[in-house]
Amino acid sequence: MDIRNIAIIAHVDHGKTTLVDQLLKQSGAFREHQQVAERALDRNDLERERGITILAKCASVVWKDTRINIVDTPGHADFGGEVERILNMVDGALVLVDAAEGVLPQTKFVVGKALQRGLKPIVVVNKIDRQDARADEVHEEIFDLFAALGATDEQLDFPMLYASGRQGWADLELHGARKDLSPLFDLVVRHVHAPELDKEAPFAMVASILEYDNYLGRVLTGRVEQGRAKLNMPVKVLRQDGTVVETGRLTKLLGFRGLDRMTVEEAEAGDIVAVAGLSEATIPDTVGAPELTEPLHAIPVDPPTLAMTFRVNDGPLGGREGKKVTSRQIRDRLLREAEGNVAIKITESQESEAFEVAGRGELQLGVLIETMRREGFELTIGRPRVLTRNNEATGEREEPMEEVLVDVDEPFSGVVVEKMSRRKGELRDMRPSGGGKVRLTFIMPSRGLIGYHGEFLTDTRGTGIMNRLFAGYGPWKGPIEGRRNGSLISTENGEAIHYALFYIQERGTLFVNPGDKVYVGLILGEHSRDSDLEVNPIKEKKLTNIRAAGKDDAMLLTPPRRMSLEQAIAYIEDDELVEVTPSAIRLRKRYLDPHERKRFERREADAAA
Repeated sequence: MDIRNIAIIAHVDHGKTTLVDQLLKQSGAFREHQQVAERALDRNDLERERGITILAKCASVVWKDTRINIVDTPGHADFGGEVERILNMVDGALVLVDAAEGVLPQTKFVVGKALQRGLKPIVVVNKIDRQDARADEVHEEIFDLFAALGATDEQLDFPMLYASGRQGWADLELHGARKDLSPLFDLVVRHVHAPELDKEAPFAMVASILEYDNYLGRVLTGRVEQGRAKLNMPVKVLRQDGTVVETGRLTKLLGFRGLDRMTVEEAEAGDIVAVAGLSEATIPDTVGAPELTEPLHAIPVDPPTLAMTFRVNDGPLGGREGKKVTSRQIRDRLLREAEGNVAIKITESQESEAFEVAGRGELQLGVLIETMRREGFELTIGRPRVLTRNNEATGEREEPMEEVLVDVDEPFSGVVVEKMSRRKGELRDMRPSGGGKVRLTFIMPSRGLIGYHGEFLTDTRGTGIMNRLFAGYGPWKGPIEGRRNGSLISTENGEAIHYALFYIQERGTLFVNPGDKVYVGLILGEHSRDSDLEVNPIKEKKLTNIRAAGKDDAMLLTPPRRMSLEQAIAYIEDDELVEVTPSAIRLRKRYLDPHERKRFERREADAAA
């Protein structure tokens, strides 16, 4: 059977996973009347809750005697490591672009990677049924993008389809018949070439995806680059430097059939398969026949740009809400994550019982922390910080820079430009994008964006959209202003009391409810001034034998400000931590004891002087 391998790449929320749903349905991958969840490839709980793809997934359809292996990739820049690996497994790419939003930063990132690999993309202008669709302008934007990224003449001559993934149709004409996805299937078979690989050479494949299965153990997915894989055949695993990691057998050989992985007896060069039976192999090792002497080449992944410190929870409530609380358990879990996620790096921290975790961005590390808390871990997390480097030629200190694309209503453009310039952002472009909106393009340091997103939504009344993309390294931009307000800090252990919180709320914004557990050093809220203030959240009303004229039920509390995990991580300062447990997210001072805090502040002041 002929094979075609394609990846679906796009900016976040441009409809990749929804389109894959329709491709599976219309190819007959599902039985008639079979109940299938919407966005069937987003199987992970976090993916379903957030409505984004986090992990790359494989599926397979058969169309007119051709097997089409489809890889659905994440659209968010933080998960770019997944996209880079996946492009090694495919021979073609469907580039999805929203008919209204057009080309966005992540579109540029994934298309750039695909063009570097020499892939000939098929462009699909999706969501053409939107009221604000602007198909012709988007077509021009895509052509300009390909040209700017150095596409070859052959790549610039890309075929294009207009589609609605939700309605399940694609058409070569903007106002065509709009019946089904047959034009897309036919175009893939016609435009994407079949893998041209040596089927008679010794078997070899590069591991591109690693996952754990309770029954199979480590499962490695990749494309067979040469030869044939057979069930139970002996294999060896080679690192990129040529060293042999282990030898073993392919106890399971799994092919993709629709959404399912099914046992197959044999797979030949060009097919995408999953193998089990190896205990040490990881990404990007080469799994091959015993006679293989050299590992296959694997494309290096861009380095991480952001790091956080993961520590044990040493607060007064430590160990009460989670089951996995020791540094050994945290270390083992982080090392396991780093094996399957090549964009994450783990190192031992200088602090005791702490680890430095480096990744691509706040969202990627936030997803890791959220996954760990759901698995029963307790952690404290330090403020994110960017990873700098020294320029080899000039010796200058450099920091990661980002290209930021902001879509806002015109009245809010002034405040956004002002806030971004305060955070060392440089405005590169400003143009109307229709419907009373303006599109602003900035280049700015990654650290300038830490903690800004919540303020951005407030400034734009929730209507602004911000997209960002790593744009390389640039000269260090100097100090950037952080949070302006201080914290309200608890002086007591116990449970917060309504009476006490009523009087504390006059001093700022609360983060806690009556009845919440509090302890010395816990951050109860944001002070209305720029200094920290210590307050007593468990103070009760003194009882007397005199009947009060007023009524206590007039003591109304403003609902507290509840932060998501990412918001909490972005909010804290250097002397603060986020305490993460399966049942709570709390903010606290790094040093809980007030005397120790004062000593730390004095040391910092002396160092700055």
